Amino acid sequence: MIVRKLLPILLFFVSFSFYAQGESMKEKKEKIKALKVAFFTTELDFTGNEAEKFWPLYNTFDDKQFELRHQKMRAFMKRMGDGSLDKISEKEANNFLAQIEDTEEELFLLRKKFTQNLRAVLPSVKIIKLRKAEEDFNRKLLHQYRNKGQK
Repeated sequence: MIVRKLLPILLFFVSFSFYAQGESMKEKKEKIKALKVAFFTTELDFTGNEAEKFWPLYNTFDDKQFELRHQKMRAFMKRMGDGSLDKISEKEANNFLAQIEDTEEELFLLRKKFTQNLRAVLPSVKIIKLRKAEEDFNRKLLHQYRNKGQK
């Protein structure tokens, strides 16, 4: 259960560190998206009709999720990165916590709506397999990132 809560946070930090590296964030996001398409296609074995309906829904969901994580958390990440977090007041900390909670709630509601939309496109078994495929892909991506950092 802890892994499920920590994995999105770790992925957020991983994707944030991509921002600071040579390639542009957009290029990295596109590479990850291509890897994800290949991975999901293999794991979920979509029919032609399922794939045609699934990918527009998923791409919209994924873009909104990315935007929420990166745009709304930018101030928080800036604060963490500039070393002033040790000097934060209790009031500011409460404001940041409220912002984080609001973003997490928005992410939850986005996921819930996405799942409801998928029910019209995919059988429930494939929706569950999608959740597993997302976790597996994220774990694989994180593992590759760690291995790249050790070289």
